[in-house]
Amino acid sequence: MAADRQKKPQGCTSFRVRQLARLVSQHYDAELTRAGLKATQYSLLVHAHKLGPIRPGELALSMRMDASTLSRNLKPLVDAGWLCIQAGSDERSRSVAITAAGRVKLDEARRHWKSAQDKINETLGIERVQALHALIDESLALLSSGDGLEEG
Repeated sequence: MAADRQKKPQGCTSFRVRQLARLVSQHYDAELTRAGLKATQYSLLVHAHKLGPIRPGELALSMRMDASTLSRNLKPLVDAGWLCIQAGSDERSRSVAITAAGRVKLDEARRHWKSAQDKINETLGIERVQALHALIDESLALLSSGDGLEEG
């Protein structure tokens, strides 16, 4: 029985993942601030550019965030003129689209994002970053399937 306890991870997984996420976010934010963006705002511009025009609900799903968080994060980008919320395919729907100014901002920010990514690759090593990406992708798939977590 003591051997079983030694095999189990020690500490809180949530806390450890949040610690890593905070450090990585701070690193990207420090670079992207030079373009006047936070990492979350950069991600929204990238997704809107790649997927848009897109309904807000679909955008939230693709980014794995809830609708209220998306709304809160969209507002400053819409206010800056980098994204717009326009009429959708019917009277009741809306869609999010990147504007011409948003594409210019995205091009500017990409250089800073690349610098942040290069520094992460250099600090952690390419192999560790690739392994981290693979572990994150596998974990997201398992946790998203509905079979990954049980109460207890």
